Amino acid sequence: MNVKGTVFKYGDNVDTDVIIPARYLNTSDPRALAAHCMEDIDTEFVKKVQKGDLIVGGKNFGCGSSREHAPIAIQASGIGCVIAESFARIFYRNAVNIGLPIIESPEAAADAESGDTVSVDFESGSIVNETKGKRYRVPPFPPFMTKIIEAGGLVASLRGREERQ
Repeated sequence: MNVKGTVFKYGDNVDTDVIIPARYLNTSDPRALAAHCMEDIDTEFVKKVQKGDLIVGGKNFGCGSSREHAPIAIQASGIGCVIAESFARIFYRNAVNIGLPIIESPEAAADAESGDTVSVDFESGSIVNETKGKRYRVPPFPPFMTKIIEAGGLVASLRGREERQ
């Protein structure tokens, strides 16, 4: 699993109400959520984001509510990975549950800037900021997490396991 794209950088404590404003939570349709992803913090995000791009945040990314709408909106917008210094625990779990790759890397998060090109190799645990020529190491995803993400989330992973048995 690899991803390469342009960075959209945000700061500390980006909460779920900024990721997907509460006024749009009357739907669970991923495309409808993606249309409003990040709009209260970055009105240009949905116009500029391309499949495979990355969001980079600071500390406590995804704090706030426990709804899965926030990682769904991010994933449906085309984001291939979120890198942050740290994540709110419920956001981290929800992201894994829906198959959105997320990585905690304080160094990569601090060094990245909006517009940088970054690539991630999840199996080796390599993050490369190609714009700055910097490489960062993180623990590779464990096999069970790779399977969940490749399957498109926890439920899809479990369905696949049931079908194989």
